[in-house]
Amino acid sequence: MSSILVTGIGGVVGQGILRNLRAMELGIRIVGTNTVRVSAGNHLCDAVHEVPFATAPGYIDTMRQLLVLQDVRLVLPSTDYEAHVLARHRDSLPATVASAPAEVSGLCLDKFLNFERFAERGLPFARSVLPSRYADDFPRTVVKPREGRGSRGIHVDPPDPRAFDDTHVVQEYLDGPELTTTFYVLKDGSLHGAITLRRNLDHGNTSSCEVERAYDAQIDGLLRRMTAAFPFRGSCNLQSRVTAAGVVPFEINCRISGTNSIRAQFGFPDVAYTVQELLLGQRPDAPAITGGCALRILHDVVYPDLSLAELDNRDDRFRIF
Repeated sequence: MSSILVTGIGGVVGQGILRNLRAMELGIRIVGTNTVRVSAGNHLCDAVHEVPFATAPGYIDTMRQLLVLQDVRLVLPSTDYEAHVLARHRDSLPATVASAPAEVSGLCLDKFLNFERFAERGLPFARSVLPSRYADDFPRTVVKPREGRGSRGIHVDPPDPRAFDDTHVVQEYLDGPELTTTFYVLKDGSLHGAITLRRNLDHGNTSSCEVERAYDAQIDGLLRRMTAAFPFRGSCNLQSRVTAAGVVPFEINCRISGTNSIRAQFGFPDVAYTVQELLLGQRPDAPAITGGCALRILHDVVYPDLSLAELDNRDDRFRIF
């Protein structure tokens, strides 16, 4: 029986994708991968496999073998590095990879490169400079890893941005409400739609959010300029702030992002769009955005009478509390 494979099932992105897939009731096996054998997504998978980190030399060979072993037809990466590495090797893989072309995922993986390429095309992006070249360019600063993920390693207004090496980037601090916009681009390059949430973060993850429609026209114009300039494809995520100059992006993720389980409840099920287009060969359903808000809470997956060493997948006996 053929399968869909979801990577990074220990993280909130991968778990959200798994819940969306289960809700679709596709009648297809779901295979999960992670860098550890047991994690929070195991109970949602029919099979789970431990794989190397995406940056490790053996990652692609391991994934290629796994795709054949599990008869995988569609891969849904949930991390930036996996999305990029899999996109780079997509022509040699025996399954469809749900990721933008490698030239775009590589561009967006590096925030400084993203700024440079957008500036060349006249597209807005948080003004950025490498620490070695910083000359008090901005009144307020944010220093972060060039290829950082989430909110890890971020320093707001550090005493001396020049103290960091050039694996970091110095961005102008953008003062204003933070927005997260997910947009979906069809295989033909046309913009299928978008949804914007105003959100609050806790340790880099969304803790609460609300559907935001006030900036739809401005964001739609920006997305159309972006998709005309670069070959974005599939589900992508634009993180921005509302400033006096308008909506200004500061990071883009070329993969399904962390609020996928939330936005599916508000008329933008981009996991379903991905499956419809890339697996089922259908035109994705039209977005039907509704208002609302969401709070994230913790649940426990409890396995009575089992040790961690014995856990495997959804065939294990468990309860969620």
